[in-house]
Amino acid sequence: MAKDLSIALLLGFYGELLTQKQREFLEYYYYEDLSLSEIAQNEGISRQGVRDAIKRAEHQLLEMESRLSLAQRFADMKRGLDEIIACAQQVHEQNLRCGLSREINEAAAQIRATAEALMST
Repeated sequence: MAKDLSIALLLGFYGELLTQKQREFLEYYYYEDLSLSEIAQNEGISRQGVRDAIKRAEHQLLEMESRLSLAQRFADMKRGLDEIIACAQQVHEQNLRCGLSREINEAAAQIRATAEALMST
């Protein structure tokens, strides 16, 4: 069972909607990098039981994402904010080369600051 990093991302978005045990198993497996055997030993159940619980939880996360698309929207928004920041930087640099309008410089700085603030929330 190869570890899928997108599951770890989805766990951040939808983990609270899983049962406590499902969430714990996924956190052990993806965040703490424990093997199925290690989780089974720690929890006092079979390796197969851990595998089945993880597979069910992964399926639930993927189903939630297919219905809600929160992780995809987040990725799209981050990409858009990265583009906004890059464009604001280009406007600032072009303004420095071609005449230095204080208003343009301030507007570019405000755009960049707003986009960066949105990325950190």
